[in-house]
Amino acid sequence: MRTFVRLSVTERPGPEALLEREGGHAVSVPRVLDLSLRIGELLLAGGEGAEDVEAAMLGVGYAYGLARVEPNVTFTLLGISHQPSLTDPPLTSTRTVRRRGSDYTRLAAVYRLVDDITAGEVTLEDAYRRLADIRRNRHPYGSWTLTGAAGLLAGAASLLVGGNLIIFLAAGLAAMLGDRLAWLLAGRGLPEFYQFAAAAMPAAAMGVLVDKAHWIPGTAGVQSSAVITGGLFALLPGRALVAAVQDGLTGFYITASARLLEVMYLVVGIVVGVTLVLYVGVSVGAELDPDQALRAYDHPWVQLVAAMVLTLAFAVLLQCERAVLVLATLNGGVAWTVFGVLHQQAGGNQVAATAAAAGLVGLFGQLMARYRYVSVLPYVTAAIGPLLPGSATYFGLLAITQNHTSQGFTQLTRAAALALALAIGVNLGNEIARLALPTPGPATPRRAAKRTRGF
Repeated sequence: MRTFVRLSVTERPGPEALLEREGGHAVSVPRVLDLSLRIGELLLAGGEGAEDVEAAMLGVGYAYGLARVEPNVTFTLLGISHQPSLTDPPLTSTRTVRRRGSDYTRLAAVYRLVDDITAGEVTLEDAYRRLADIRRNRHPYGSWTLTGAAGLLAGAASLLVGGNLIIFLAAGLAAMLGDRLAWLLAGRGLPEFYQFAAAAMPAAAMGVLVDKAHWIPGTAGVQSSAVITGGLFALLPGRALVAAVQDGLTGFYITASARLLEVMYLVVGIVVGVTLVLYVGVSVGAELDPDQALRAYDHPWVQLVAAMVLTLAFAVLLQCERAVLVLATLNGGVAWTVFGVLHQQAGGNQVAATAAAAGLVGLFGQLMARYRYVSVLPYVTAAIGPLLPGSATYFGLLAITQNHTSQGFTQLTRAAALALALAIGVNLGNEIARLALPTPGPATPRRAAKRTRGF
């Protein structure tokens, strides 16, 4: 269906009419369009890329015998149109996506439903019934489990940048406080911008306290920065960034622009929360040093275990299925190993090493997803967690707080470059995996827009 999405309606092969599955009666076209929209809504709200959402909607229409179906996906609006023939007026339906959430267990259930529909095993009524069950299902992990996972993620991230056991506990406690504060604000109906700003404050405050608490053993120098960096890892919107770049590379520029704007707002919220606390910390004499970004922390085995623990915690936060946790964790370990060999051991460029590691994550994630006929997101999003530019973001904010504007913008530019390398690497790995997969049916190969010198 990804192949068909890139073809015009007149070039697509016609679907087979599956009337025997509906008792010999033609299906209701409005109901098929409505089912496609509802499935697309769950996929888009779960963070799936626009092209994959269109492919799923097109697959549902084809499965029920609708030939001239044209789905359309933007960031908040889904549309689908069906024209029986060139002389008949088209029937168009739309649906608005108002709420978003990270529940990859629900995403996997929707993909299984789409797979069964396209295989011809589900009637229209059964599809509606299963879709209703998917909507009613509870999340696999409770709110306090997610809070604990956020603390574990932050603690593991602090170990990646040189923290010790005390810093692990401090970063975990700060992240859990920030998570509960975000839950409280979400319950009050405040937008995500304020939730992210509030969630970033405890980590920054804990870093200032660690810097001032000289009586705690092992909290000198880099340790206060490790606390704040660990807290930022739990907040950076890596999922939204990967989806934004993927949509841009596949030609969905409106959706990509909206996703990037969402990422910008969330990052600005983090910046506001951290910067306010750092200003207070510097004013009370906290000795936070932006030059610590140039120091190397080389504990390969500790960092590998920490990276895998971070990936596991990230997968829990994304509500991944329990069967996916092990594979996602291993994928994260592969990503960190490749990054460590290329950057820390061989001394290669950090951006290039990040892109290479993310490319392998995308490649392995796409192969695992195709093997199980599910979305690639559960295998990829958590695995790139250890590679997120948490330290570069923190040191950039710290330098700006201390009036080192040039140094601060250099670090933030580096963080943006690392983030783009992550997203592009994941997408490139996905595309390389798709090159090795067979194209179904008699359709022409998967096409993209061909342009020469910008024209």
